[in-house]
Amino acid sequence: MEDISITKISSKGQVVIPQEMRKHLQEGDKLVVFKNGGQIILKKMEDFSKNIEEDLEFAKRTEEAYKRIEAGEFIKVNSENLEEEMMKW
Repeated sequence: MEDISITKISSKGQVVIPQEMRKHLQEGDKLVVFKNGGQIILKKMEDFSKNIEEDLEFAKRTEEAYKRIEAGEFIKVNSENLEEEMMKW
């Protein structure tokens, strides 16, 4: 999984992108913001059209996975058989 950070929205609707997430951004970069189900996704404008289908599929699969986890539909694995279980997917 890629890096994960937590931020919050201000009373003015502003969101700070955590420093560790800004390493590939520069002042003046344009970002596209879109909603996909329960997700808000930020994407650099220059990469937007190239990867939109891939990003939407990832967002959809991630949301479906969270729903399955919340419903208790998951299996626990240990590090010894993780790769074996992943290959079944």
